[in-house]
Amino acid sequence: MRQSRLFLTTLREVPADAEVISHQLMLRAGLMRQLTSGVYELLPLGWRVLYKIEQIVREEMDRAGAQEVLLPTIQPLELWERSGRSEDYGPLMFRLTDRHERAMVLGPTHEEVITSLVQQEIHSYRQLPVILYQIQTKFRDEPRPRAGLLRGREFRMKDAYSFDLDEAGLDRSYRAMFEAYCRIFDRIGVRYRAVDADPGAIGGEGGTHEFMVLSDAGEDTIAGCTSCDYAANIEKAAGQALPRADATATPAPQTVPTPGTRTIEDLVRVLNVDAGQIIKVVVYVADGQPVAACLRGDHEVNEVKLKNHLGVRTLELATPEQVLQWTGKPVGFVGPQCGLRVVFDRDIWSVTDGVVASDTPDAHDIHVVPGRDFPVGETADIRNVREGDACPKCGGSLRFYRGIEVGHVFKLGTKYSKVFGAVYQDENGQERTIIMGCYGLGTTRVIQAVIEQCHDADGIIWPMAIAPYHVHIVPVNTADPAQQQTAEALYEQLRSRGVEVLLDDRDERPGVKFKDADLIGLPLRITVGRKAGDGVVELKERATGQVSELTLEQAVAQIVERVNPSR
Repeated sequence: MRQSRLFLTTLREVPADAEVISHQLMLRAGLMRQLTSGVYELLPLGWRVLYKIEQIVREEMDRAGAQEVLLPTIQPLELWERSGRSEDYGPLMFRLTDRHERAMVLGPTHEEVITSLVQQEIHSYRQLPVILYQIQTKFRDEPRPRAGLLRGREFRMKDAYSFDLDEAGLDRSYRAMFEAYCRIFDRIGVRYRAVDADPGAIGGEGGTHEFMVLSDAGEDTIAGCTSCDYAANIEKAAGQALPRADATATPAPQTVPTPGTRTIEDLVRVLNVDAGQIIKVVVYVADGQPVAACLRGDHEVNEVKLKNHLGVRTLELATPEQVLQWTGKPVGFVGPQCGLRVVFDRDIWSVTDGVVASDTPDAHDIHVVPGRDFPVGETADIRNVREGDACPKCGGSLRFYRGIEVGHVFKLGTKYSKVFGAVYQDENGQERTIIMGCYGLGTTRVIQAVIEQCHDADGIIWPMAIAPYHVHIVPVNTADPAQQQTAEALYEQLRSRGVEVLLDDRDERPGVKFKDADLIGLPLRITVGRKAGDGVVELKERATGQVSELTLEQAVAQIVERVNPSR
């Protein structure tokens, strides 16, 4: 491609509303433009990257035995009402009504549609197993779109669905998809980690893993072991239970006045205690009913764990007015004997010589021991892990990382097949429910995740597999016949050998050309300069900055080998 003909405008200034570097670079390098909040237009360079990502995805899905389909974007709302997820997704779904007043939605995902399809088409065990996938645009009305393609309202995604006879079959399909995802991200060329995760609104009865591209710009926190391969999203991560404290030497409780001490920090300062000695109670509204979580003051409630333990659809903090109404105490002075259903974190047993809100107004009790001085009932792991907690797998130390979720694989079990009556007859003529899995991968999101990992102060550094072009040819002076002829010769030779080439044939200053080349970030750059008349050019590797002077023949041979080693 000749750059003078390429639909491309690069930007020198950082766009004011672009918060993360990948968003900034996609705009500055001319890969995309914003149409409206959370909605972007992919320009030629951006589309070429997306096309290559999706081709890798297709190849690995096909290799794993999946078959490609294309499902409708517009879906009847009744399907979502039937599955019960219309309420779960709520305002995240774009809703519309057709001319016949029939309620429809723009698909945020396709579990309902694919299950409805399979229910109509599959009836016998001989038709299973099967894995179907599509690559399609999804729509979610994010309340706060941010960071470009990382959290947009319209995005591209590959979603696959497996249908099996039994749990053993699901395990095989899940493993096939898990391994396919590993091959996809290995081929793309990013550092990633597969982590245990919570299924969220997708739901399911089995395991689930998120594929995270490691990046400080990621919205997700990953807890990973420094000694083994254990890793989990913070929503799912668990450490080993803390040892139960020996409280035999703890004196009897004593009530002390603590007026105005509504926070853990206040109590630490006023009572001169460690936050880990404080026993706090946090009041929530769960499906409209009050419930309290009780845990150590230095621990934080993991609301996903608590919600899953309670088995509720909605969970939100109670307002100060609700807390006062339900417990008779203001926020900060509610104790575990508050008259509500209380879920105790399992590590409450590690507290000795504790501090807890007193029955006396504006006071706390000190020298408190759980189980001795108040009953501990319903108990579960409901807290966030902390760095340094013991790994649940090997006992090593947990460390936190940031990550961008680019893929998620689920064992759905019969969550959707039961609702939609997706059944088959086994070899004995008995009717059985199909077992499902679900496997999503955000293809547009991958673009920015790669850039977050692969950039420097000058611009993008594309991995070879998904670069919009492999090589950037930059003649320093297009008015010099020797440079122009050399650049044209290289352009034609490389293209004839299957190399994708961008030739900067613009009449621009060398500094402008080099800045644009670094910003766009193609893996290799050939600079055609003063030695062109001698048949010598400069080859620069974008990732390392390594520069070599080579003859034209050497340059072509090296580039072809790097782009396609098999040739």
